[in-house]
Amino acid sequence: RENFIHLCNPHLEKMKEDILYHFALGTGTHDFPTLFGDVKFVCVGGSPSRMKAFIAYIAEELGLGSPGCDYPNICAGTDRYAMYKVGPVLSVSHGMGIPSISIMLHELIKLLYHAKCSDITIIRIGTSGGIGLEPGSVVITRQSVDATFKPQLEQVVLGKTVIRSTNLDEQLAKELMQCSKEIGQFNTVIGNTMCTLDFYEGQGRLDGAICLYDEEEKLQYLKNAYESGVRNIEMESSVFAAMCNLSGVKAAVVCVTLLNRLEGDQISSPHDVLVEYQQRPQKLVGYFIKKSLGK
Repeated sequence: RENFIHLCNPHLEKMKEDILYHFALGTGTHDFPTLFGDVKFVCVGGSPSRMKAFIAYIAEELGLGSPGCDYPNICAGTDRYAMYKVGPVLSVSHGMGIPSISIMLHELIKLLYHAKCSDITIIRIGTSGGIGLEPGSVVITRQSVDATFKPQLEQVVLGKTVIRSTNLDEQLAKELMQCSKEIGQFNTVIGNTMCTLDFYEGQGRLDGAICLYDEEEKLQYLKNAYESGVRNIEMESSVFAAMCNLSGVKAAVVCVTLLNRLEGDQISSPHDVLVEYQQRPQKLVGYFIKKSLGK
């Protein structure tokens, strides 16, 4: 059973029913193996609309849908998260920040377990701030690091600090990098991703409501991050990596950079340019899935 989901929770075996509250799904009301048993690839991202766009894109790429076809939200009974499925691909939104994606992942991992899924690959696709990269560059994460550049997630459980590893699957990162080379449409690098608890002070921005440091201190911090191997900053990768590791799931993070933080703090590119940037992780992951399925 090495390729099946591992649940690090013996208490679940004693439950007659498992209610995935934030998905509005439950083992007593839904047949998980029938609904989700064929899933092999799960793509997660912050925005519900982006994940709906991704499922439409992947359906067309795999020849499993027709243009203009609508894909129902499996989690329509709640407004917390959105979930879409086509063939072996599940697309799920996770909101913004570690707490939001953590809640989603607890329920997603249990869903995959109850569905008896095997050989699962989970990939987070999203946007980020780049460090030392041209806007529009795609970063495949080697390690997720915290704001002190350590590859770890620090979490308080029952009043005690627990440290968890945030390494990601090295072979999967290499395969994604090879796919980008084959596509040949945009700059892609493998590098560390800094995961922060905040968009403003936590990422060294000068434009928040509160800022008690100067520009020189900000730039020195970002240069230190670059020298440590960090190439982009976002707010979900650490808990994503840690939870996938504990569950025995092969995982990757693929984010496009919307700006170079060494040159500014505000995202000022035109809307159509940002839309095209945001499609780059979708294109890369879509190509990878198609190649993995031999299509």
